[in-house]
Amino acid sequence: MSSEVQSQTLNGPNKNYSKTSALLSFLFMGLGQIYNKQYVKGILWALVELYVLIFLLNPIINGLYGLFTLGDTPQVRQRGRIVEQGDHSILLMAEGLLMLIVLIAVFGIYYLSVRDAYLIGKMREQGQKAMSFKETLKNVGEKGFAYILITPTALCMTFLTVFPLIFTALIAFTNFSSPNYLPPKSLVDWVGFEQFARLFTMESWRGTFIGVFSWTFAWAILSTLLVVAAGLFVAVVLSQKVVKYRKFWRNVFIIPWAVPGFVSILIFRNMYNGQFGVINQMLESVGLKGIDWLSDPMWAKAAVLLTNLWLGFPFWMALFTAILTTISKELYEAAEVDGATIVQQFRNITLPIVMVAAIPLMVFTFAFNFNQLTFIYLMTEGGPVNADYNYAGHTDILLSWIFKMTLDNGQYAIASAVALLVFLIIAGFAYFNLRNTKSMKGEAR
Repeated sequence: MSSEVQSQTLNGPNKNYSKTSALLSFLFMGLGQIYNKQYVKGILWALVELYVLIFLLNPIINGLYGLFTLGDTPQVRQRGRIVEQGDHSILLMAEGLLMLIVLIAVFGIYYLSVRDAYLIGKMREQGQKAMSFKETLKNVGEKGFAYILITPTALCMTFLTVFPLIFTALIAFTNFSSPNYLPPKSLVDWVGFEQFARLFTMESWRGTFIGVFSWTFAWAILSTLLVVAAGLFVAVVLSQKVVKYRKFWRNVFIIPWAVPGFVSILIFRNMYNGQFGVINQMLESVGLKGIDWLSDPMWAKAAVLLTNLWLGFPFWMALFTAILTTISKELYEAAEVDGATIVQQFRNITLPIVMVAAIPLMVFTFAFNFNQLTFIYLMTEGGPVNADYNYAGHTDILLSWIFKMTLDNGQYAIASAVALLVFLIIAGFAYFNLRNTKSMKGEAR
């Protein structure tokens, strides 16, 4: 009995400070802190809520309404002149999405206010004194320093990556397209999954999507495997003792990587020219017929693969060369003693070791090639033309197809639907492969 009395004397009356202060902060930010006798902090929290109510409440409500409706007032023209400007659906969508992000941030701050009041109330229940404002600042500086550092990066990621990604995804669920649904002349409407249904049900769109997707996947796989295989082959050959002047050869093979990529692509494009290209002139000089490199679908695809091989293998050669130098020579000596051939040594020693480091980079290379717009556009511009495709050529990949649909033809909604599918494919592929890659788990055998 005396111990209970002593405990109450030390800890004060048995009050439920945590729930009371949390409830007060829930009703209005800062009240819980003031209840906990943290007056400066409480006033600052209250000023935050007042700022939101006075300056942000109406923009948030209007922004969310515009995001929901995409505009109510169409543009009015009389005798070729604009009488009433009307609503711009896409701007309303952007503003509404921005206000939605701001609203989420406000709710986050609101939650932090309630949580802070609850934790301080818990301290008071345990007989501890609530921190002063100076002590709070010191505590934030010590325990929250890492969060302070990453906050600017998080904000940049939100507005430069997350915002455009969500905005693109939202457009995929509208009918934003030329010529009938281009604001401000016309309003844009939400149409749900109509654009995705067009991709998979309408014959022209389905054929184009399947054809372009098939070539995109084949291009990403082949371009990745070719540069990796070529880089590994050259690195292994140059690591052999019988090869003389190995530093010289490595410097020679690194030159394609040192030259700016777009310069090499434009040079190769001229070399593949069917009329005055150097390659055809060399073929004709030895009595062979010239090849329609950029006008024949099969040869155009071969040309882009060969050019990418030229540009990409030096990086992998340098990477594999560095990895090969880390492999202990004792492994090869022991294999030779056991009678292993060069092929067996490569298959059982070299390949497993280099692949541990190479597979994650191969996944990233595949994702990069899947979205390699610059290379395809500079090399062939998606050509040659395919009469059976909508806005796409034989060498167009999904990203170059999206590029053409948006900038050249104004098919923004269906292009956004394709872009969203590309994102899901790449994100799923990368996640699955990296999750099952030992080098990304810190495992080794």
